[in-house]
Amino acid sequence: MVTLLCLDVVGIAFLLGYAQRRWIEARPAAQPRRIVAIGAHPDDLELACGGTIAKLHDSGHEIHALVMSGGEIGGDFSKRPAEAIRGGRLLGATSVVVHDFPDTRLQAHEFEMTQIVEAALRRYNPDIVLTHSGNDQHQDHHAVHLATLRAARQHSAILCYESPSVTDKFSPQVFVDIGDYVDVKVQAVKAHRDQADKPYMTDERIRGLASFRGAQAKINHAEGFEPVRLLGSAVGDL
Repeated sequence: MVTLLCLDVVGIAFLLGYAQRRWIEARPAAQPRRIVAIGAHPDDLELACGGTIAKLHDSGHEIHALVMSGGEIGGDFSKRPAEAIRGGRLLGATSVVVHDFPDTRLQAHEFEMTQIVEAALRRYNPDIVLTHSGNDQHQDHHAVHLATLRAARQHSAILCYESPSVTDKFSPQVFVDIGDYVDVKVQAVKAHRDQADKPYMTDERIRGLASFRGAQAKINHAEGFEPVRLLGSAVGDL
């Protein structure tokens, strides 16, 4: 297994040639926290929790992203890892690491992925871990979910986000208000130009889901998460 890209987002701005978004004025967190977000494919984090990541960054929190495959089966392998870096940069991730486990066959590499996640948790010592839901019919998403739960078996705050392929059993109980961040999320998803023809990448679909989850949370727009475990002190004033 070889790491495709491991780049500090802030330090490579001049390499990407990608327009930087304007940060939204957000209330600084009383206690900044560290978050590790783990996805199977280059566009998973932007689609599932892009608004939350951007909001966390603007509030002063530190986010590190792991992507387990370059998405070679679902798109152009020469473009997708770089698009993951661009999307992460737009959201404000401190770092984005893209690995090259085989797209559509991640379940055959759960042990190796568990080791990768364990190493990241030791390195960053995060307060919160974000990953795919167990209620997801995509085999790669489910494999990342299982690998993360094994790696974070001693971790006290794990939230599972909503991908386009979740089943009807996905039942969020934790919501993040992304009312100011829907446009940012849309912009980050558009960084994945190779996937622009997919129906779940459209502005309408992204805004519609944010509105639906917002209605559940009694706000305008939200992203929903299933808690595996949720320690209140780890979440604090997020």
